[in-house]
Amino acid sequence: MTEPFDTVDEYRTAISQIRDAAAAYYSGPDLAMDDADYDTLMARVAATEDRHPDWKAEDSPTEVVAAGGGVVGDVVHSEPMLSLDNVFDEDTLRKWAARLERLLGRPAAAYTVEPKIDGLAIAARYEDGKLVQVATRGDGRAGEDVTGQARRAAGLPEQLTEPVTIEVRGEVFMTDADFDVANGMRTATGEPPFAHPRSAAAGTLRAQDRTYDAPLSFLAYGVRGLGDGPHSAAMAELARLGVSSTDGMAVCASVDDILAAVHALNAGRGALGYGIDGAVIKADQPADRELAGSSSRAPRWGIAYKFPADTRTTRLKAIEVQVGRTGVITPVAVLEPVQISGVIVTSATLHNFDDLVRRNVRPGDTVFVRRAGDVIPEITGAKLDERPPGSEPFEPPARCPRCDGEIDRTQKRWRCTRGRACGAREALAYYAARDSMDIEGLGGKLIDMVIAAGLVTDPADLYDLQVPTLAAFDRMGEVSATKLVNAIQASKTQPLARVLTGLGVRMTGRSMSRRLAAHFGTMDALLSASVADLQEVEGVGPERAVTIAAELVDLQPVIARLVSRGVNMTEPNFRPRPATSTSAPTSTSTDGSGDASDGVGDAGADGEPPAPLPLQREDGTPMTVVVTGSVPGLTRNEGNEAVERLGGRSSGSVSKKTDLVVVGEGAGSKATKAEELGIRIMPAEEFAELLRTTSA
Repeated sequence: MTEPFDTVDEYRTAISQIRDAAAAYYSGPDLAMDDADYDTLMARVAATEDRHPDWKAEDSPTEVVAAGGGVVGDVVHSEPMLSLDNVFDEDTLRKWAARLERLLGRPAAAYTVEPKIDGLAIAARYEDGKLVQVATRGDGRAGEDVTGQARRAAGLPEQLTEPVTIEVRGEVFMTDADFDVANGMRTATGEPPFAHPRSAAAGTLRAQDRTYDAPLSFLAYGVRGLGDGPHSAAMAELARLGVSSTDGMAVCASVDDILAAVHALNAGRGALGYGIDGAVIKADQPADRELAGSSSRAPRWGIAYKFPADTRTTRLKAIEVQVGRTGVITPVAVLEPVQISGVIVTSATLHNFDDLVRRNVRPGDTVFVRRAGDVIPEITGAKLDERPPGSEPFEPPARCPRCDGEIDRTQKRWRCTRGRACGAREALAYYAARDSMDIEGLGGKLIDMVIAAGLVTDPADLYDLQVPTLAAFDRMGEVSATKLVNAIQASKTQPLARVLTGLGVRMTGRSMSRRLAAHFGTMDALLSASVADLQEVEGVGPERAVTIAAELVDLQPVIARLVSRGVNMTEPNFRPRPATSTSAPTSTSTDGSGDASDGVGDAGADGEPPAPLPLQREDGTPMTVVVTGSVPGLTRNEGNEAVERLGGRSSGSVSKKTDLVVVGEGAGSKATKAEELGIRIMPAEEFAELLRTTSA
């Protein structure tokens, strides 16, 4: 049972803390309080008010929507947008259901259970099927107009499938993947990273003049104007109209059914791809809702069952410094083990040294740690009132911890002035890896030896290595040296996508390297691309485009040396795109003002577009392809790479939008789902033959 406060001063202090935490939660970049601590404090305030009603403040957070932290605007809601009361265990859920039964004079006809997304509540108004206005919840009575920003949210369409006039209510949020993208955009502009997806979504939705467009998603939880049917039926109808909603939610007849659905949702939350902090239970029938009514703050027919918080506290044992393969120097937190979302976390990112100072965390502090899905854990702040006596700020390194070189501190992200040369070992190992240039036999020990001997400082030097030189190394011999030199020389024929992967361009990886190679076709075209050109590639926004362009400029000397040694710089089976401009091409542009001089971007000689690749549609757009199970002769990554070489878009999950599923030995649920959805299936052997004949 929750303990009330002993004195009125403690009660009032708690209210002040709750208001400050709510203000930070709803509009600030950071968490001011651990979620679990916030919920506990609210429960103690409520318990105190039950025991001492004469102490109760007029604007108590137990009576105010959003605990007084919502930003009020000038868009008045058609009906108040209320909050939900919380329960945290089976016992209190049963008590809520019993109270609802007493209000109704009978058990509720049915209940629904749906995920409680930790996002920003909005009301979206459609007139004749067209989205006309979106407003935040604010104080429940009026909110801010965020129509322009909300139009970008996936799942909130500009036009419904039918010309109906309705008001949709739901949550704008960020998926785990989009949170990574948003933080990449934010830090690229020199701003500190978002503390958590909720503040990222809120900040993005409310920003008026932000220079980048971070991705957003929407999920509806209610609708007005679709008749008087059950809530579950209304959500299904909303999905039919094109709005993302909790269609297919659990419909329960008893509290035992509710608990089973809640536990199932909690068990599967890690696979959702976005953060939820609980389950929402509602009376399904409109008559039950009307009879139960609402308080000034929350409906009596609904409740939120809160899951354990994803933000936890633990002790920061130490701060270590890591140097990446491009010379970036990063502080990393070493933590006392803490379980977050089912995962034991022992380390977390601190982003950069300026951010470390801003967050004001020190070794020995009790710190807030968050983890959403599979996102890398990060520290969002410290409990300053628990800081140990004699604590000292962390002292950043004066020189590069790896090579003792000088540090460039002119940017947010510090770098060793030697850049990739500082991280030559890591850079060469990455270049030679199987998913990059696949140079068999070039392991870490040998890389250390050729670097120590002064033979290799960057990937281009590898192609100058000779058999006699390598044979003289300890435990090599002429046979091993010959095999290695042959493997190095054979890597010259790898496609452009592999070269880009091996070079380790910042803000790219294997998948993005394949997209860049498929889009531009040649290194010349890519080097000549403007920032605007780069943004035409799927997944490349303004900040990522700027970073990639800058990286390519830095890499031009290495690329030129690779070209001089005969390394391939083209993507096989590339199909040029129709020209979008009649201006004369140039091959010397460094600011992206021209096109490549090799004609990339022109149609064929007869003016007709090129024939589509096997995994392209007739209009040249890529099919969405899922590879499941093993494909003869290919690793999983090589299978995805093959999909894109054949013109398709590789995906990791099967849905109604999937065009083709390649099924090999060991295929599991993805193959079964493809059959259920009636999606075309291709045996792995047929796929391997298609790749062979297309590449021939």
